[in-house]
Amino acid sequence: MERGLNLKNITMRILLLFFASIILFSGCGNTETASGIWVNNVEELNQVIANAQPGDEIIMANGEWNDLQIRFFGKGKEGQPITLRAETPGQVIIQGASDLKLGGEYLVVEGLFFTNGASPSETVIQFAIDSDNVANNCRVTNCVIEDYNKAQRNFQDLWVRFKGRHNQLDHCYLAGKSNRGPTIRIDLNGNENIKNYHKINHNHFGFRPPKGGASAETIQLGTSGTSMTPSHTIVSDNLFNRCNGEVEVISSKSNFNEFRNNVFYKSEGSLVTRHGNYCIVDGNYFIGDENNEQIGGIRLIGTGHWVTNNYFYNLKGKVFRSPLAVMNGIPKSPQNRYIQVTDVVVAYNSWINCTSPWQFGVGSNVDQKEVLPASEIRSETPIRTILANNVIYNAEGDDQPIVLHDSIDGIDFKSNVINNQGLGFRSVEGLKEVDFTIKEIEEYIWAPSNSIPDVEVYHGFEFDQITKDIFGNSRDENNSIGAVSGVSEKTPNIMDFSKYGPDWYDPAPADKEPKIHSVSTSEELIDAMSKVEDGDIVELTEARYELSKSLNIDKKLTITSADAKNRATIFYNGPDETSAFIMNPKGHLILKAAKLQGSGGNYAFTTLKENMSSLYNLTVQDSELSNFDFVLKAYKYSFSEYIKFESTVIKNCNNGLDLSSEDDDKGEYNAENIFIYDCRFENVDQNVIDYYRGGYDESTVGGNLVIKGSTFTGCGSKEKNCVLINTYGIINVDISESTFRNNNVKLVARLWGAKNNSESDNTIENSGKIITEQNLPLKLIY
Repeated sequence: MERGLNLKNITMRILLLFFASIILFSGCGNTETASGIWVNNVEELNQVIANAQPGDEIIMANGEWNDLQIRFFGKGKEGQPITLRAETPGQVIIQGASDLKLGGEYLVVEGLFFTNGASPSETVIQFAIDSDNVANNCRVTNCVIEDYNKAQRNFQDLWVRFKGRHNQLDHCYLAGKSNRGPTIRIDLNGNENIKNYHKINHNHFGFRPPKGGASAETIQLGTSGTSMTPSHTIVSDNLFNRCNGEVEVISSKSNFNEFRNNVFYKSEGSLVTRHGNYCIVDGNYFIGDENNEQIGGIRLIGTGHWVTNNYFYNLKGKVFRSPLAVMNGIPKSPQNRYIQVTDVVVAYNSWINCTSPWQFGVGSNVDQKEVLPASEIRSETPIRTILANNVIYNAEGDDQPIVLHDSIDGIDFKSNVINNQGLGFRSVEGLKEVDFTIKEIEEYIWAPSNSIPDVEVYHGFEFDQITKDIFGNSRDENNSIGAVSGVSEKTPNIMDFSKYGPDWYDPAPADKEPKIHSVSTSEELIDAMSKVEDGDIVELTEARYELSKSLNIDKKLTITSADAKNRATIFYNGPDETSAFIMNPKGHLILKAAKLQGSGGNYAFTTLKENMSSLYNLTVQDSELSNFDFVLKAYKYSFSEYIKFESTVIKNCNNGLDLSSEDDDKGEYNAENIFIYDCRFENVDQNVIDYYRGGYDESTVGGNLVIKGSTFTGCGSKEKNCVLINTYGIINVDISESTFRNNNVKLVARLWGAKNNSESDNTIENSGKIITEQNLPLKLIY
């Protein structure tokens, strides 16, 4: 009996101790468990990081972490890293003024989601805490950075900065960067950062909107100042999905970098060996769009590059964005300009349905020596360069598959073939016309249906080191030309999103059905504008609406008359110098079948005057705009991907479309594309279209203005420079099938002959003339 009581007492004591321990641990902050050390706030996080040991796993609790500056310093070991991870990948939301810096050895960061904010420093993630504490053998994986932008596009930062050696970014998703600065940069200042062997692999680089000027690369490897240093960075197995920031998607500015097995999907730029030498570009896919001439391939500058096993499909880019652009160099070039192309190999590549796929001597500008200094004249043609075992196939004949901007005496062509469907062109020795067919392996991927006959593979110096084709097939036996050796049944599944980025993030969520908000009064219109969601439609059911305050557009939205034949009128009577619609970051307004009237001193559309952290878009269709001071006024640092007016009347306004605020002459501008189709401009006094880009930057290939089928009558009476359409510095201008009648100006337009400016089939009556100046004087940016 006594023994039984003792056992009962012992049992009770054990239970009391157990429950006491639970109470103790639940109230004492971070908790160490078998799975790791849990932290719930920044104080606990900092404390645990300070005491972390090799093999420790620090687990951040799910939830929102605001204004968090993580300084992750530690000394892990190979096989025993110190890991900082989310409790659940993607559910640790880091927002506000937050950043992450790593320093030390063998650290891993996993599963964090940066959004709804911007870095308070120069970087979002950096493989260094400061110059004395860089990271080595560290890894960031399974993370997302999305729309984490500074307040204005001129505010510069990087989303990921590499320093140290042997660091890795993998299986991450980065999208939406709109401000100045590359998304990722490899820094090579100092011996501790060279010979770094960094890896950037299996990431998904999502949409990067065009910035309107330079310094918007997705990846930049070094700078011109460190371009002669060895980097040995490997960029492999990534998806670059509509990375449209600027003309260089990847800008290699260091030595011995490798770019392997990446997919460039409809990205408006190229992989460019901008500075530095001895790069390997192997097994990459470049997928274009038949309706887009901005999508490029590979542009080569420098020495010793090997370009092998690459596949180019449906690319229509020109000159700097051509499928293969081999550039001219500058004699005795400084580091930040253009080194001559020498000792380059381009072998075993395939171009399928690409326009003018091979372009040589790109950038040759001897004809501009009167307006440019000698240090800017690119006159050194490529030498000791070979193109061998390549394939070109065109479903429709191309009258100029090879474009020679200068001499190709220093280039050898060996065992290359083309099927140009019998259409004649200026060929070169070493490019043979052969009749062969291709078959579709998967969407975007085509390869020869059978072995290409009567073509002997060229065996050049060290060509034996090209042991596999783009699919990984061996070239040791039955080797053949082109990116695909022989006839292959393999499907690479290049657009399988599961191969890139985090396993928890969906980069392509299903589109939501738009909601229609029918409004019959001004009050209902204002109320609907506060409730709409992205993609919704506001339907105007009555004849007239009056607004005295501006409407902010911060999402995609359509405003349209319910009856297109009886267009509703929106009368804006707000104060002078205010606008009916204010375009905010990510605003996209589609105004259809409506009349928009001002009171004389106010504006139809403006951007924010500051904090335009992302671009906006504007489309006006089948509408009428009248009695405004400005139809559109774009303030400094604002940017639009496209502005489109179609079948619209603009009349009785003091100013038209003013996109000229980027006046620092640094190569930037206010809109990438302006389209004017079938419109009427009547009695617009000045700045009918004022679209400006200043500064000489030869690698900037925008903006783009198209005016087609439009009429301009009685405009320009107060235009100070006596030019109706101002396009100074804009690279691409097309004015066609339009009528200019009784406009009080000396010139309809001054076009830039050295660039892609043209006019055709226009009627000009009592309106001056259109002139073309071959070379415009511009301020050098560099």
